[in-house]
Amino acid sequence: QVQLVESGGGSVQAGGSLRLSCAVSGYTYSTYCMGWFRQAPGKEREGVAAIDSDGFTSYADSVKGRFTISKDNAKNTLYLQMNRLKIADSAMYYCAADDWPHSYGGSCLRTNYWGQGTRVTVSS
Repeated sequence: QVQLVESGGGSVQAGGSLRLSCAVSGYTYSTYCMGWFRQAPGKEREGVAAIDSDGFTSYADSVKGRFTISKDNAKNTLYLQMNRLKIADSAMYYCAADDWPHSYGGSCLRTNYWGQGTRVTVSS
């Protein structure tokens, strides 16, 4: 059974940094797209960043140049380094995965597995 467990959320001032982690277990497929999504209150969920088993990464325009997605295969952990955070980045952040290795604009095109989320709050 695939399990995704996020951590690393918290409160930070605008301009600061946070690193989110997603521990992945039970994933046995040889291909993947793994990514980060976020949802702010009253807004639709949006893809933030994605990485696939070919090493291709994609980002939403709103985070390009500020966020970096990476994966440590030895630790089975997905990361999202978030720098120069803005108030608009405040949201619940979710880790997601699928065995179809395709993404666009920071979103895995299919997501069968989800974590429980970790909250990020950016204040002025």
